[in-house]
Amino acid sequence: MKIVVAGAGYAGTIAANRLAKRVRDAQITVVNPRAEFVERVRLHEQISGTGSAATPLRAMLRDGIGIRVDSVEKIGDGVLTLRDTPELAFDYALLAVGSTVVPPSGTVAVGTWEGAQQARKLLNELAEDSTVTVVGGGLTGIETASEIADAHPGLRVRLVGATIGASLSPAARRRVLTDLEGLGVEIVLGSFAEVRVGKAGGAVVLETGDVLGSDLTLWAIVSGVPDLAARSGLQVTSDGRAVVDEFLRSVSDPKIFVIGDCAAVPNARFACATATPQGAHAASTLARLIAGRDPKPFSMGYTGQALSLGRRNGLVQASRRDDTPRRFHIAGRLAAISKESINRYAKYGSRTANYAWLPGTGTSHPPR
Repeated sequence: MKIVVAGAGYAGTIAANRLAKRVRDAQITVVNPRAEFVERVRLHEQISGTGSAATPLRAMLRDGIGIRVDSVEKIGDGVLTLRDTPELAFDYALLAVGSTVVPPSGTVAVGTWEGAQQARKLLNELAEDSTVTVVGGGLTGIETASEIADAHPGLRVRLVGATIGASLSPAARRRVLTDLEGLGVEIVLGSFAEVRVGKAGGAVVLETGDVLGSDLTLWAIVSGVPDLAARSGLQVTSDGRAVVDEFLRSVSDPKIFVIGDCAAVPNARFACATATPQGAHAASTLARLIAGRDPKPFSMGYTGQALSLGRRNGLVQASRRDDTPRRFHIAGRLAAISKESINRYAKYGSRTANYAWLPGTGTSHPPR
């Protein structure tokens, strides 16, 4: 039995490890563009120099799982076509290539390993009193701006977004804005238009026409998903995510499971809290099918969102299982400790294949 896993983020890693535990004599190969497992939830630490987001992939996978460092060009007809190495035949495949960040010209992406490395280098080259602009008012932008402001107090840090913390409750948003202000982060409400780069430096231009001087501009907005599923001929949604059935199998090819950000599961947001349960469930489902047992539909519910606001501060927002925020949240040092525990549990789950989650409140699969 040959099983390939395309992508070694949270979803792909936990899927490979769970399959290795549950399917005897399976030949499992993980294909990933780099030889490291990257904790995307720690990329803001990588950028600011307060932590590391990479772990050798070999240390994350069980003995016996093969690793191929390469990029996938196409998947289908029982074959994984790779960019630089020979193709891989499979009996089953799990597609877990995540989401993408395409930064506009003049900006650096903070949501990728390569972008984080570049941003860290450029950040360390800045002179005191330089201005760093983070574009994106979601949790990634908030964490990036606060981490840089906390670790580099000599820099001017600005956060630009149409809204700040839109997924949080009103009280939690107010707390985040207060803490950002306490770190000296300038908040600019507005939509990004472009970055202008000249001999005298750069500038962020808003749609209103306002021009903001910036020595380094970081892009903290997810752009979408890779086009691998679409160019492979799998059925996809208008935003490029692969359409799956209630068992997380591609509706175009039941031998291909699609998990994580690139899977079109309704009401699922881009997060390790989404990807990890999907990876675990897909692996368990495949193990059941191989054993001749009936699969079970995927179901999951959320518990909340957590973000760091520097190394000693944070916020945890409680949510309903449908991911809508509750009024309750915790902040401060306790929230920072909680966020760190959540990050460690996500990595632990992917490495050990031991992970638990709440069931959802209703159907978790799209109509055919």
